[in-house]
Amino acid sequence: MTFLSRIAGFVRDMLQASLFGTGAAVSAFVVAYRIPNYLRRIFAEGSFSSAFVPVLSELREKGDEAAIQDFLDHIAGALLAAVLLVTALGIALSPWLARLFLLMAEQDSELVTLTASMMRITFPYLAFISMVALAGSVMNSLRHFGLPAFIPVLHNLAIILAMLVLARYFEVPAYALAWGVFLAGLLQFCVMWPALARFGVRPKLKLDVRHPGVRRVFGLMLPTIFSSSVAQLNLLVGTVFASALVANAQSWLYYSDRLTEFPLGLFGVAIGTVILPHLSRQHAAENREGYNHALDWGMKMVCLVGIPAAVGLVALAEPLCATLFQYHKFTAADTRMVAAAVSAMSVGIPAFMLSKVLLPAFYARQDTRTPMKVAVWTVLVNVVLISVFVTVLRLSGSAYGHIGIAFATALAGIFNAVVLLLLLRREGLYRGEAGWSAWLWRIALACAVMVAVVLPIRLWVGDWGALVWWQRLAWLMAAVAAGGAAYGAVHAAFGLRLRHLREV
Repeated sequence: MTFLSRIAGFVRDMLQASLFGTGAAVSAFVVAYRIPNYLRRIFAEGSFSSAFVPVLSELREKGDEAAIQDFLDHIAGALLAAVLLVTALGIALSPWLARLFLLMAEQDSELVTLTASMMRITFPYLAFISMVALAGSVMNSLRHFGLPAFIPVLHNLAIILAMLVLARYFEVPAYALAWGVFLAGLLQFCVMWPALARFGVRPKLKLDVRHPGVRRVFGLMLPTIFSSSVAQLNLLVGTVFASALVANAQSWLYYSDRLTEFPLGLFGVAIGTVILPHLSRQHAAENREGYNHALDWGMKMVCLVGIPAAVGLVALAEPLCATLFQYHKFTAADTRMVAAAVSAMSVGIPAFMLSKVLLPAFYARQDTRTPMKVAVWTVLVNVVLISVFVTVLRLSGSAYGHIGIAFATALAGIFNAVVLLLLLRREGLYRGEAGWSAWLWRIALACAVMVAVVLPIRLWVGDWGALVWWQRLAWLMAAVAAGGAAYGAVHAAFGLRLRHLREV
């Protein structure tokens, strides 16, 4: 289901790149969407889910159905009240928010005006998607993962429909993207909220901020605002610095982020989503061995998928960008700029994915303060690195200033994952099980063979942008299939089978 949503997302991005290119209007949408999208990580699948699921799991362990229903009624009412307030403030303060996140742009820049206008349209999405996330968290706690994983497909379809139908009615066609986000939130809410009834859950939206369950969730949630959305925070920092560059820089970073998000969203988020309820149950049952084994399994799965994903994206960055985006208003120069940023950000993909597994290890124990402290330091490291890289690149006259932002974000992600892992080990919460050295050497060898297969195909084709779309797609699929087959063959030669992945 997650794979389907990512494919739909790529179709959306391809259409957006082809119809609107990378100009000021698209960059304005990127910023206008990024801010409510960051808040979504707080009130939806990030901070809120990380605090909500362990509390709900603990109540389920006790088996008191009346207490569970009462908790859901009050947490739903409190969440709705909070997101409606934040949404109203976001709409009212949109000119100032746009100015803040485009701090380094010119004062009378068209980019600032467009961003503020689009932000008024995109902010209500936050209210809809937060309630969708609550419904999804309840389903996940019941070990039903399919519908919550599928629902982003509707998000992408709504934006695609808006681009195709609404764009012609606006003087600035990119406004259709903002209205597509609004419609996406509404559509997902209309599907997910009624679906809760199928699982025997009907929250009644009671508002009492003094309710013990509400106070506990929001108390756990506040420290996770930084920790569970550190990657998004770093993107916002990058947004501010990118405003000092050419207007297209926001769009180049957006498309590069979309490509690097593919393995993260497909595997990292999926593993983290599945592992959090399991870790919470193991902790509630005081099963330290089961807790450690689940965490070790998650980390090995991340390495198995994340390392080749990073290597593959670097090897095929330009062919990917040319195949997916380089049509009509998206130029060959845009492809080079996006591909360079993809290569720089891909360095951090294994660390980004690892954080999605390490954070639940803290949240399952209802420890949200430790990751918060790490996140604060991570953001500070990111600010320093971006400042240095962007300054050096600008002073040298380079047109690739946005690469400094992408690379700094990747290094900050590595810092975040390493510190989280070291803290888990120091506190005795995790110890590596047998087989790690062999596991990593096998992955390294498989990646080397994969690159040896993929690079000759890339060099043989030459300029991918010179091909017609179906030739680009055919060659890209051939390269990916050959690289994937080579990677899998090495593991198979060492005796790894799909059935073993449950036992790792």
